[in-house]
Amino acid sequence: MPYESLDFTHLLKHPTTTLANSYIIRKALIRKHYLHNTITSWWSKHPNDTSLKGHVPLTVGFEVDYAEFLDEALVECWELKESWEKDEREWWVLKPGMSDQGQGVRLFSSEEELRSIFEEWDEPDSEDNEGVETPPAINGQDVIGAGTMTSQLRHFIAQRYIYSPLLLSSHGKRKFHIRSYVLAVGALRTYVYKDMLALFAPLPYTAPGASSSDTRSTASDNPIDPRAHLTNTCLQDGSREGSVVRFWDLPEDADNLPYHWKNDVLEHICRATGTLFEAAAREQMIHFQTLENAFEVFGIDWMVDEKGGPWLLEVNAFPDFKQSGEALKAVVQGLWNGVVGVAVKGFFNPGAVTEEGIEEERFGMRRVLDVDLGRR
Repeated sequence: MPYESLDFTHLLKHPTTTLANSYIIRKALIRKHYLHNTITSWWSKHPNDTSLKGHVPLTVGFEVDYAEFLDEALVECWELKESWEKDEREWWVLKPGMSDQGQGVRLFSSEEELRSIFEEWDEPDSEDNEGVETPPAINGQDVIGAGTMTSQLRHFIAQRYIYSPLLLSSHGKRKFHIRSYVLAVGALRTYVYKDMLALFAPLPYTAPGASSSDTRSTASDNPIDPRAHLTNTCLQDGSREGSVVRFWDLPEDADNLPYHWKNDVLEHICRATGTLFEAAAREQMIHFQTLENAFEVFGIDWMVDEKGGPWLLEVNAFPDFKQSGEALKAVVQGLWNGVVGVAVKGFFNPGAVTEEGIEEERFGMRRVLDVDLGRR
């Protein structure tokens, strides 16, 4: 049932007989700027925890209403300023904190490029601009409406671009990300569904700015084709055939990686996911409120680097299952079989799933977190 249709008042009044397919509040995970705060808060209190460190790109958060206020917004963005002062050009990914399906995602490597992005978004739609071609943010996608992006979505993050992604010869050296499905149950058990997806960009990968011999040339001098960098299939025109495959169908002999590299990726994802949900539940209790009579399925995206290390990109509520396509419907069907078996039957018949490991054996659900938050 869609989030907007859920009767949370009824849910709270009937904690033992009513089960919902969503928590009430979970923006600590699904809003990009809140996710950044969740992770940094956890790191500050658990400096020796390595399950997330090394798996999250350097991220800077800031708020800006209009391009004219960008200078003020960047006052404390030290990482960005240090990057811009380097001789070697460094790339960053700009993401609106509350957008989804890749909308508004841009690449930039300098303050001038970042400013031009916001100035473009500030331009109002008018009849004077009819016939004037403005480049879309991504192939086939507008930037959520010119003139409304910064005024309505004031929270942004900038993530350091992940260089040297894993490129597979069997898939045309195209960049890809992994979509893992995560089931959160009650308050709180968390599961990673082992059958994951790999989503590929439509064009072969080339590093941003690779065609330029000038390390400080602008993006306008060397236009970047986002189809080589952004792997969200929502942004792809035409046929998506070959853009989505089962993760476990990827070749064992990936370039320069051991044959068990896929198992290693899964283990990393499981550890990081467990820590991530515990961080949200313990450090952001206002912004992630679990309930014993609720469960939710999340889609988490990961980029894999050339060494086989997964990097957390974002967490999505109510993930778009159309990305799997017709050929991979069995993946989604298997996921929901597990959701019913673990979350639904487990609620109405607590004895149905009692021991850790049964969920994985029966439904492919790996339990990665089991904590009692004392919420009844």
